[in-house]
Amino acid sequence: MSLPAPPHQHTRPTVDNTPPKRSKVTGGLAALACAACCAIPPLIAAGLLTGAGAAILERTLLAVAAALVVLALGMWWLRRSRTARRAAVAGSGCGGGGCGC
Repeated sequence: MSLPAPPHQHTRPTVDNTPPKRSKVTGGLAALACAACCAIPPLIAAGLLTGAGAAILERTLLAVAAALVVLALGMWWLRRSRTARRAAVAGSGCGGGGCGC
């Protein structure tokens, strides 16, 4: 005597909200550029940078840090949208799985 088959249950696929590794690395580089910007005043005090050089370096580092932050957030958003789209496709009925619901 065999037991009846359990009823078919659909499970909702999960969406991965964690940032990808490349986004974490890019965010880390942005933080490093920001930290380098904070190191400019001691470099001026030590006589290693002039005022004009410090101004150019500061603006460059701020622009690089901002661009890296935007890039990291863009990569994170792109990954979230792709995984959400895949989860939506996987969760839309049985697909080609062949279940008879």
